[in-house]
Amino acid sequence: RPEDETKSMFESWAAKHKKSYADSDQKARRFEIFKDNLKYVEERNAAGDRKYKLGLNRFSDLTNEEYRTGFLGRKPNRSPGTKSVGFATGNGSVPAAVDWRTRGAVTPVKDQGNCGTCWAFSAIASVEGINEIVTGNLISLSEQELVDCDTNDDGCGGGDMDTAFQFIIINGGIDTEADYPYKQADGRCNKQKRNKKAVSITGYVDVTPNSETALQAAAANQPVSVGIEAGGQDFQNYESGIFTGSCGTDIDHGVAVVGYGTQGGVDYWIVKNSWGSDWGEGGYIRMQRNVGSKTGLCGIAMEGVYPTK
Repeated sequence: RPEDETKSMFESWAAKHKKSYADSDQKARRFEIFKDNLKYVEERNAAGDRKYKLGLNRFSDLTNEEYRTGFLGRKPNRSPGTKSVGFATGNGSVPAAVDWRTRGAVTPVKDQGNCGTCWAFSAIASVEGINEIVTGNLISLSEQELVDCDTNDDGCGGGDMDTAFQFIIINGGIDTEADYPYKQADGRCNKQKRNKKAVSITGYVDVTPNSETALQAAAANQPVSVGIEAGGQDFQNYESGIFTGSCGTDIDHGVAVVGYGTQGGVDYWIVKNSWGSDWGEGGYIRMQRNVGSKTGLCGIAMEGVYPTK
């Protein structure tokens, strides 16, 4: 397409995503990266041999390396929770499809911003879920408290869901998002707010690793925190459909499985991300389920963990 057409696409994209650049040099560099991403998206979509679509999104002026550096942030720091018992088979006793969003156990999609706090959003999504299931109250909880006060994790520098649950257990609870709102930056722990303890959990359970059956059995009961490899270009540019993409198992991003289903004979997980509601399918990605590899797609079945209440 003509350069001026691409330029006007870039301008309207930049306006939509409220992008502003320091100077014309920086803007020109971002335009070149945008063109590369646009070319990649269009070529991949034109191939037409996959069940998902790529598109322009908030990451379209970032190189893949910049995206990986700025917007992921799961650091493995597993310390075993209560090991799951009896979740290994799930033979026919689980529903064919579950969606915790329609059951009222999932808060609106949040946005971690340019800060590696995915681990906090993943953990909080699961706590919000089990709290609603047990009490009937859906309360948006504070990722910022984990970022500021959980010293076993590294705030915007990354962290792990297991240690986030440990913090909530040891602290005796976690504050609400309304009282201790998210700042997209590391901050000093507000001890007064840390002592509010609006919602508590009793423990956490590691899902039997490398078993999508075990993950399905867990997700049939409640939202589950999982780690995935999200660093690939297809994940960066995902727009819609069932992601079957190319990815490995080098887990770098924490998300939450909030259900599962099947469409057109393809099984999928419903995954809540923390990149705002304009990424993917309203902030969600459906990822292929039952892929034949024990780890699941992008390692989704390797490190599932959920809180108990």
